[in-house]
Amino acid sequence: MTNDAVIIEAAINGATPKARNPHVPVLPDEIAADALACFEAGASIVHNHIDRFGVSGDDAAARYLEGWQPVFAARPDALLYPTVNGAGSVAAMYSHLEPLVQQCTMRVGLCDPGSVNFGSLDDHGVPRGGFVYANSHDDVRYQMELNRRLGLGPQLAIFEPGFLRAARVWWESSAMPPGAMVKLYFGGEAGYLGGTHRGVPFGLPPTARALDAYLEILDGCPLPWSAAVIGGDLTADPDFVRAVLDAGGHLHVGLEDLVAERTPTNAGLVREALAIIETAGRTAASPAQAATLLDLPHRARHTG
Repeated sequence: MTNDAVIIEAAINGATPKARNPHVPVLPDEIAADALACFEAGASIVHNHIDRFGVSGDDAAARYLEGWQPVFAARPDALLYPTVNGAGSVAAMYSHLEPLVQQCTMRVGLCDPGSVNFGSLDDHGVPRGGFVYANSHDDVRYQMELNRRLGLGPQLAIFEPGFLRAARVWWESSAMPPGAMVKLYFGGEAGYLGGTHRGVPFGLPPTARALDAYLEILDGCPLPWSAAVIGGDLTADPDFVRAVLDAGGHLHVGLEDLVAERTPTNAGLVREALAIIETAGRTAASPAQAATLLDLPHRARHTG
C-alpha cells in the first residue's frame, strides 16, 4: 500500500429516516445488504446505528450482530463499528462494545471527546432544543480506556474545535489508544437532526479556511484524519473534497450525514467519493489497507 490510498468511511443511517431518503437502511437485513454494497463500491469502513435505543448492552450487541454477521461471512476483512447505546451514563452508552468484541472481529471503536448542542430551528429561524450531547473529561477517559482494553482503534468524532484540542492533548500525553483516527465533522447548514426539519448548524463550516483552522490544531500530530459534512452534501462540493485530499485527509460520506434535495444510495455516495479520489490520482483503501494505515490493533478471528 502507498500513501496515496484514501480511506472512505460510509456512515449509512444514523438518525436519517426513510421519509427523508427511502434508501436509508434500518432493519438488519437492509444494513447487511447496504454495508456489502458500500464495500463493493470502494468503502474502507462502514458505520451504522440500530433501530434500538438505550437497551441493554447485550441486547444492543445482538441487534448489531444481526446486521453484521452476513457482512463478516462475506467479507472477513470488513471494518464495522457502532454508535453509542442510548444517552445515559457513559458505562451504559458503551456497554455494547465488550459483547461485540467477544462475538465478532470488530477492530474499530469510538470516542466523542467533547460536548455539543443539538437542536432545531423554529418557524422564525431561531435555535431551540434542550439536548446537549455531553461528554465530560472523565467520560472521555472511560471511553479511551475501554477502547484500549478491548483492542479497538477509536474513531474520534470532532464536532467542535475544542474536541480536537482535547484529542490532541490525549495524543501528546501518549495516552491515546493505538489505531485512533480523527474525524473532522464540518457542520452543514442543516445541522444534525433526524426527521425532515432543519437543524442548527454547529462547529466549523465546510470551507478551505475552516479546514486550515483544524489543520493548525493538528500541526505536528500524525494521527490520520478524515472530513465529513454533517447536515450537508460533501461530494457535491468537489473543490472542498480536493482540498481535503491535497492536505492528506480521508473521506467520510453516507446517508447519516446527507441533507440535500437528492436521494442517492450509500453506495452511490461512496462511488462519488471514489470518482473524486481517482481524479486526484489517488486510490481507495481496501478494509485491509485501512487497517494497516490506521495501525489497528490485531485481534484473533472469532470462531465461536
